[in-house]
Amino acid sequence: MYERYVKKILDFILAIILLIVLSPIMLAASIAIKIEDPKGPVLFKQERIGKENKVFKVFKFRSMIVERERNDIKLNDAERMLKVGSFLRRTSIDELPQLFNIIRGEMSFIGPRPLPVIYLPYYTEEEIHRHDITPGISGWAQVNGRNYLSWEERFRYDLEYVNNIKFWFDVKIL
Repeated sequence: MYERYVKKILDFILAIILLIVLSPIMLAASIAIKIEDPKGPVLFKQERIGKENKVFKVFKFRSMIVERERNDIKLNDAERMLKVGSFLRRTSIDELPQLFNIIRGEMSFIGPRPLPVIYLPYYTEEEIHRHDITPGISGWAQVNGRNYLSWEERFRYDLEYVNNIKFWFDVKIL
């Protein structure tokens, strides 16, 4: 009952409130991105795997220049990083547009982080169950080590959350 109804309603209401409250920060981030690199869009969109393996586009503030090569030489991520992009990532402000994904019902505040579509063929029969629920901006794996965890540990935490989703578990993760 919680995951199916209550969580979705709470996510929707909280996302609307945060969108209103954080709109000045989001506007400032948008302006800063456009000032530093006026060529590209403000938002970065990437296809990710959602609930029931459905593909959706996750929204983030763009943190890199659009240009991928200069003088026929491929630029690495460090060379492409915007100055403001580095700040947006460090403060997680780049994640704020995902509030729109929550309002659209594609994401939740808490759940397994959605991974790019390219990883779909590599899931084991057990790991694919991380897509039985709506993915989240943050999750059990993120609060237990984030990028310092191995893939196996991340999936273990994700599945632990999927199998034990409850209101108090979400509160603990928050």
